[in-house]
Amino acid sequence: MGLPLNLTVKMGTYLLKQKILRRKKFPLIVEVEPLFACNLACAGCGKIQEPASMLKQRMTVEKVVGAVEEAGAPMVSLAGGEPLMHPQIAEMTQALLDRNKFVVLCTNAVLLPKHLHKFKPNRNFAWMVHIDGLRERHDESVSKVGVFDQAIEAIKQAKAAGFTVFTNSTFFNNDSPQDVIEVLQYLNDDLKVDRMQISPGYAYEKAPDQDRFLGVEQTRAMFKKAFADGRRKSWRLNHSALYLDFLEGKVDFECTPWAIPSYSLKGWQKPCYLMSDGYVDTYQELLDSTEWDNYGRGKDPRCDNCMAHCGYEPTAVLATMGSLKESLRAITAG
Repeated sequence: MGLPLNLTVKMGTYLLKQKILRRKKFPLIVEVEPLFACNLACAGCGKIQEPASMLKQRMTVEKVVGAVEEAGAPMVSLAGGEPLMHPQIAEMTQALLDRNKFVVLCTNAVLLPKHLHKFKPNRNFAWMVHIDGLRERHDESVSKVGVFDQAIEAIKQAKAAGFTVFTNSTFFNNDSPQDVIEVLQYLNDDLKVDRMQISPGYAYEKAPDQDRFLGVEQTRAMFKKAFADGRRKSWRLNHSALYLDFLEGKVDFECTPWAIPSYSLKGWQKPCYLMSDGYVDTYQELLDSTEWDNYGRGKDPRCDNCMAHCGYEPTAVLATMGSLKESLRAITAG
């Protein structure tokens, strides 16, 4: 299915500009974490393992806007932690929309009904609700019973109010291809969300449960079976065709870690959202001071099982833009 048309045009124009300027390293999306605090304690995430002093901090709107403007990417992902716990999240979102950014606000949706009235539908704004399986599987993933039902009700409320709603589903080694099929069928056909994002889980260093992450071969086998029989084409997936090919092992790519950089209370994270090898003050410093050739499968053991979209989707997008065949395939949703 690919990206929404207005975002496709925005991204295409931006990529053409980078080509004209002959830039080799640039961001496609900036991921901003304006806080680390969260109202859930998911087993596969280590954000709330930060010290109490850090969990109390909130990034200012000015800092968020400054980082996004410096990087220059056309798309921003507001994440965390739980962004809806930030008292200025609505103001922050509007400030980015006023600067013509496409903003995705990532949330577990528990607080969404309480804060929905602070936001207005906008063609450049989407909620991204985390749904890691159907009821039992999702509640297990977030370590709290009842969250799945809360999230589904929040999605329905947001859709009824005219908002665009995406979902983000992370899969682990205790998921089967049938689990993937069932949750995507439900989100696509029953709940009718606008786009669905998927990713194999990555072994965050601080994640409480280190035994649930997928290896490369497990990932390929899972998605190859889940995508079989034409299901992949029938789902409104928020990914390039080449990234989906990558997930099921039809193609292989190098990681492009600088293309979806992460900015948090600590600064720009080196080398990527998934690994913490230090922080710097500016995006340019991130580009200049990071030894990029030291990272990637076969170079750093932490990278060996990673197939996450934050590293490989940009590679797939750039490969698509560089190929007439793949560009036509993207247009025809192949």
